Amino acid sequence: MKQAFFMRCLFFITGIIVLSFGITLTIKGQLFGVGSWDVLHIGLTKSIGLSIGTWSILLGLAILAFDMAITKKFPLPGTFIDMFLAGIFIDIFNYWLPDIDGFWMQLISYLTGLVLLGWGCGMYMVANLGIGPRDTLMLLMVHKLGWSVTRSRTTMEVTVAVIGFLLGGPIGIGTLLMAFGLGPIVQFALTFNEKLFMRWTGVKSAVV
Repeated sequence: MKQAFFMRCLFFITGIIVLSFGITLTIKGQLFGVGSWDVLHIGLTKSIGLSIGTWSILLGLAILAFDMAITKKFPLPGTFIDMFLAGIFIDIFNYWLPDIDGFWMQLISYLTGLVLLGWGCGMYMVANLGIGPRDTLMLLMVHKLGWSVTRSRTTMEVTVAVIGFLLGGPIGIGTLLMAFGLGPIVQFALTFNEKLFMRWTGVKSAVV
């Protein structure tokens, strides 16, 4: 039992670090656009100030407050840990990594970031310790509005991307690639890390 919990924590923390690094690489390659939420985070940074990671945390807190007001339920501790650590690591990596110039270097940065983002998502989700605020909002839309996951996710992503673009955030082909290409990467990462988790602990994570 202790080993399984330790491995859950290891997968959870490592996954968050990997996805945060991936997000930062897509930001460094933003010539091609970034994910919808990062369009909003960057737009808020340009128009108001504060760091990208700080806006990620602040919006996450707002989403969780809204979710708790509607559902009257308190999120799992892992949801808060995910939110704060992701925001902190995004700012750390964004500070450490140099800006990238040139078409090909930005393309490599973006594509590498996309893969790492998807892999990190699949890895931290295997831990089954709580999901991020954005996924919480999506599930709230599904349960309260009766929408499908696809409709809820698409509506949410398009809305925040448009708002972020109006605030000065970068939109490009990479934004569309993120919307349609991230899912398969996350699914592959979930399956792979689920098998790895079971091999090391003998316990199924109950995610996939």
